[in-house]
Amino acid sequence: MKKILALLALVPGTAFAQQIAVDGSSTVYPISLAMAEEFQIVNPDAQITVGFAGTGGGFERFCAGETQISDASRVIEPDEVAACQEASIPFIELPIAADALTVVVNPENDWVECLTVEQLTQIWSADGGVTTWSDVNPEWPEEPLELYAPGVDSGTFDYFNEAIIGDDAEIRQDFSPSEDDNVLVQGVQGNTNAMGFFGYAYYAENPDTLKAVEIDGGDGCVAPSAETVEDASYTPLSRPLFIYVSQSAVDSTPALQDFVDFYLSPDNTELIEDTGYVTYDEGIYEAVQARFDERVTGSAFADFAPGDDVLEAVQEAEQ
Repeated sequence: MKKILALLALVPGTAFAQQIAVDGSSTVYPISLAMAEEFQIVNPDAQITVGFAGTGGGFERFCAGETQISDASRVIEPDEVAACQEASIPFIELPIAADALTVVVNPENDWVECLTVEQLTQIWSADGGVTTWSDVNPEWPEEPLELYAPGVDSGTFDYFNEAIIGDDAEIRQDFSPSEDDNVLVQGVQGNTNAMGFFGYAYYAENPDTLKAVEIDGGDGCVAPSAETVEDASYTPLSRPLFIYVSQSAVDSTPALQDFVDFYLSPDNTELIEDTGYVTYDEGIYEAVQARFDERVTGSAFADFAPGDDVLEAVQEAEQ
C-alpha cells in the first residue's frame, strides 16, 4: 500500500471539492483507507488523503492544523492535548474498533507457542539480558533473537511499552524499527529467529507466512482473535482504536461531517471486519455517534486500562 492515497469523494450540496486530510496510526490506516475508498464510490467529488505517519507523528500534524482526522492506536497523551489546546484545535475522540496487538514469529520457529507477560518483559526490556532464544528458555535454541517493532512515533510501540515494559524499566533499543507495518511483516517472514509485534490486521493478511504467539496474561495461554478480544481474555494486549476529529473543521467542512458519519455508520462495520479488526456492538457505536453529534470534546480515555469498558468510558464522558 502507498503511504498516501488520494481519493475522491462527493460532498452533497457543494459545487467544489472539499479536502480532508487523515494521517496517523499505521494500525488504523487500513480501516481509514477502506472507509475512504468506499466513501468515494458513492461520493466521487471531494478529496481525501490517507497517510500513516504513526500515531505520534499524526498528532503532530493534527495539532498543527495540517489534518482534520488523526488515526490513533493509543489514547492522546497530555503533551499532545496541550499542543492542540495551544493551537486552539478542540478534538472529538471516537473509538472505532478494537485490536489484538499481535506478537509474531517466523512460521519455521517450532519452539515458541506461548509467551508469558514476564517472558515478553524480559525479552523487550533494556536490562532483560536476552540476546538468544535460550536466554528466555534454556530448552530453546542458542540462536540470536532478531527483533522487529514499530518506530517510536507509533501508538502500537507506546501501547506495548506501557502494557509490557511498564514505568519501572526501559524498552531495549536494538530492534529494527519501522512506521510501515508491512516492513515489519517482511522482516519476520525473512528470518527464522525473528520476533515482532503489530496490529492484528497485518497478521490476518499473512497467516501462512507468520505465526501468532499465544499470550499468557496470568490465566493461561490465549491466542489473538476477534473472539478473545470480545470476551476480554486476550490481555493485556487488546486495545481500542480511535479517530480524533477536529471540531472546528467539522463545523466548517460539510464533507468531513459526512465522512465521519459514514465511518461510524453500523452499515459500514463490515469494512472494519474485513481489515481483521474487531467491531463493537451496536450500543457502543450509538454512544460514539452521539458523542460526535453533540460535539463532545476532550479525552474520555485518559485513565483507560486493558479490560475497561469502552461503552462506560464513552457514556461517562457525555454526562
